[in-house]
Amino acid sequence: MHEPAPLPVMIIDDEAHLRITAGQTLELAGYEPLAFESAEAALAALTPDFAGVIVSDIRMPGMDGMTLLREARSRDPDLPVILITGHGDISTAVEAMREGAWDFLEKPFAGERLVEMVRRGIEKRRLSLENRELKAELEAQQSAPGPRLVGRAPAIQRLASMVQRISQVETDVLLFGETGAGKDLVARAIHERSRRGGHPFVAINCGAVPESIIESELFGHEKGAFTGAVERRIGKFEHAQGGTVFLDEIESMPLSLQVKLLRVLQDRAIERLGANVPVSLDLRVIAATKVDLKSAAEAGRFREDLYYRLEVVTLPIPSLRERREDIPLLFQHFAVVAANRSGLEAPPLDAAGISALLAHDWPGNVRELRNLAERYVLLGATCDYRLEALLEGVGSDSGELALPQQVELFEKSLIDQALVRHHGRVSEVCEQLGLPRKTLYDKLRKYGLKAEDYRQSEAP
Repeated sequence: MHEPAPLPVMIIDDEAHLRITAGQTLELAGYEPLAFESAEAALAALTPDFAGVIVSDIRMPGMDGMTLLREARSRDPDLPVILITGHGDISTAVEAMREGAWDFLEKPFAGERLVEMVRRGIEKRRLSLENRELKAELEAQQSAPGPRLVGRAPAIQRLASMVQRISQVETDVLLFGETGAGKDLVARAIHERSRRGGHPFVAINCGAVPESIIESELFGHEKGAFTGAVERRIGKFEHAQGGTVFLDEIESMPLSLQVKLLRVLQDRAIERLGANVPVSLDLRVIAATKVDLKSAAEAGRFREDLYYRLEVVTLPIPSLRERREDIPLLFQHFAVVAANRSGLEAPPLDAAGISALLAHDWPGNVRELRNLAERYVLLGATCDYRLEALLEGVGSDSGELALPQQVELFEKSLIDQALVRHHGRVSEVCEQLGLPRKTLYDKLRKYGLKAEDYRQSEAP
């Protein structure tokens, strides 16, 4: 394996000895120093995908460090810029931080201090570029018509290619995958990309419909067909005319009904209960299962002839464990959706959060990941957006909160974010949340929040 290339650090100073000394220190620490004697020369070499940080003196002939900071941030607000100030020049340092400097070094400084500051800046830059790449990937995938298969892992790319091909031909499809892997999304993607996209998509969970009424649900009935049938009812198959029927958990369909489904697949017609005249159907059937239907057929739990009728085109849906490289991208996607829906904002994941995502086993697959992303947006403020704390509650009895507790956590996070946004100014918080001042103070007391603690965040 190739060693990763050293990350670049721009060193900008009109004094040659400082450029040389700082460059040697950073090179020994594993970075690639890029020395410039002027801000103008450094900006000419700055590219949009620059993966490092800038270290610049403030006082230089021509363009000074403050002007460089403003120009660099106008090009890329996420680019870390570290400014070097003279001894005791506190006012300049405060101004630099207000202008968005990542940090500042006061002359003279130790090499270890420079390396540590650059290390933190490089880590921030890496996360910024990763999030930028994730957002670009999401925007590209969201431009595609119909439901989106988000991901760039080979397994999901193969699935997306097969979905595109299958959607253009008229054939029934069997989807096979674990619970929560996204079988419903794949079925909808096939439907939306096909010529049937403008017609109904009718989803039926075969395991959720009582056996006593499933035949009526699927095929409909005539008035008087049985006790309680006071009027004609159109079944799911007939309602999907021209479109697609999605039969989820088809392994749960009663054996007695499977033979009738086989006849529907072969004849493309149904008979309502209590009727003798068949109704012709123009539709596609997509079935989904989380079990091996062939083994179920051999064990007598599923009709063998129906299995062979369904398995002409089988699409395996990869589990989340088989596409771990997609986990951060999917999390970002679900967090953006949750943020847009709730009107809340959540910070991008840090390195520890991404590591926690990748280390988790994900028994609930994409569904579990989506739920976690929604919890991160809605309740993350209650645990300082530490993903590890939210993950500890996923799948454990202690982490399942009653509805009143979840509502309180959500309310507390809303008040917390409003206090942060308005730096503890109570009148502005009341206006944003639409609360009387007394009500807000009651809630602050209830949740142990103090407006004065947030006023410090206004300082540079």
